[in-house]
Amino acid sequence: MSTIHELGDALRVRRAEMGLSQAQVAVLSGLSRQTVNQVETGAVPDLGLNKAERLATVLGLALRVDVGRPAPIRARRKMTPLARAAATASVSYKTPISGATLKKVLATGQMHEKYIPHVHALLDDAPVSLLAAVAEQLHDETDIGRDLVWKNYRSLAREVKSKRGIWE
Repeated sequence: MSTIHELGDALRVRRAEMGLSQAQVAVLSGLSRQTVNQVETGAVPDLGLNKAERLATVLGLALRVDVGRPAPIRARRKMTPLARAAATASVSYKTPISGATLKKVLATGQMHEKYIPHVHALLDDAPVSLLAAVAEQLHDETDIGRDLVWKNYRSLAREVKSKRGIWE
């Protein structure tokens, strides 16, 4: 499979999981719907790196170069996506939201009133790549479909009145 086909497949799958149309992705990335469609079908005549990066970033994906060497071993353990999301959601608040509580909120799409500011901060400010990683973690740990996690994100975004373009 060619690189453009791999990219198109990854974009189509993520877009579907997020519940976005090609037109919405086009608006968010500043590209035409035709370009989004052509990338997804592998029929794009010429796609520069800037356009590819914009599309990938909107959907929380990253382009990378594989140099054929194993990745370096990290000395310290990285935080899980859910832990990073809880930290992001709590940064401006005296009382933090725990990873376990955030997991329950995002998995069910329901929250206690006291967590509205935290969820609003997360859905407005967190990078889409972090939200995608959290969706993946929730899928792995709870067998909830990634598409359901994104549906819960959208439902919560409406509830907290998020103005972020990805939720509209």
